[in-house]
Amino acid sequence: MEMKISVRKRPRQKLKLKDLPEDERPRERLMKLGPSALSNTELLAIILRSGTAEENVLGMSAQLLQRHNISELSRVSISQLEKIRGIGKSKACQISACFELGRRLASHTVKRSPLIKTSGDAVRIYGPEMKHLKKEHLKAVLLDSRCRLIKDETVSIGSLDANIVHPREVYRLALLESASYVMLMHNHPSGDPTPTREDIEATRKLSAAGNAIGIPLIDHLVIGNGKFVSMRSAGLM
Repeated sequence: MEMKISVRKRPRQKLKLKDLPEDERPRERLMKLGPSALSNTELLAIILRSGTAEENVLGMSAQLLQRHNISELSRVSISQLEKIRGIGKSKACQISACFELGRRLASHTVKRSPLIKTSGDAVRIYGPEMKHLKKEHLKAVLLDSRCRLIKDETVSIGSLDANIVHPREVYRLALLESASYVMLMHNHPSGDPTPTREDIEATRKLSAAGNAIGIPLIDHLVIGNGKFVSMRSAGLM
């Protein structure tokens, strides 16, 4: 009589990522070599983070990419992704979010900052806002070497006084932003843009400081109601 011997199959053991040498783990490779050095499988594994009881995350990522190439995967819905073994709601949302970020990046266009080469350019941009302010606001406009706007910031609020407005408040910003030029402007709530004695003294002090550090003050505009004065054009700097 022939006897049948049953052989119990041992369950296949999952090789965990931590069992891999450190230089073969996706996250460590990304940190060392950068994302461009990783395969699609490795990048997907970093997004998914964990696999299943039967398959580590690298194996699961490889199988997912065998089923759908990278282009197809970008269009698979969350509900379809959830039906794939090992991909629950959380992982499906992670995959969908990553591809959506990629699409938004592809369609993103950087809005170029305006050029401010003349006092008229600055007044067109800032005049409508500043002429209606109830208090005097001193604004520093920071420009690059081509006179393109880098940033603007209100430096002080209140009457312009050479003893109150210190050059470091203006040029600290210019140095932080690597500006090549500074343009100042402030409003007169009275509507009359005629520079006061305090305006002139403060402007000359600020201009001297800018020349000393190599970031020239190219103009200081006083904005009134529908009118403005360029202190450089008026010979007051």
